[in-house]
Amino acid sequence: MTRFAKSALAALISLCTPLAVPLGVTQAVQAADLGVYSDDDGGVCGEAWVLNKITSRFSYQVHHVPHLPDVQITDFRRIHQHRYLAANETWPIGRRYCGATVSLSDGRDRTIWYLIEEGQGFASIGDNVEFCVSGFDRWMVYNGRCRVLR
Repeated sequence: MTRFAKSALAALISLCTPLAVPLGVTQAVQAADLGVYSDDDGGVCGEAWVLNKITSRFSYQVHHVPHLPDVQITDFRRIHQHRYLAANETWPIGRRYCGATVSLSDGRDRTIWYLIEEGQGFASIGDNVEFCVSGFDRWMVYNGRCRVLR
C-alpha cells in the first residue's frame, strides 16, 4: 500500500470513528446543553455544537494547564455576536467573533470571547472554534485579557 493510500485510509477512519469523550466532560457538556440562553443568542454563536465544543475544550484545558482551578462551565448567558468578517477574495476565511458570560462550577461568572472560523475544521471540514475565558489564559495565547478574540 502506498503512503498516500495509507494516509487517505487513516483520514477516512478518523472521520468515521466517534471521538472519545474524556472523563468528567460529560457532566459539563450536559450542563451546557441544559443552559437557558437569555438575551440574544447570537445565531451561530449560540448553537449547541459551538457551546459543547467550548465546554469540552475548556475541561481539557483546566486539567492540562498547571495552576488552573478545577472548574467546569455550567451555563452560557448573554451570548452575542459582535463582529462578522465575511470571506472574500483577499480574505478567504469567514470569521464570527462572539462573546458571552459563563457560569463556572465554583459559582463565579466569567467573560468568554470566542471565534468561529468557517471551513477550518479537521481537514477543512466543518468550522473551528477558538475561545478564551477571562483569567484562564495562563500562557497568554490570546494576549492580555483575551484581546485577540475580542
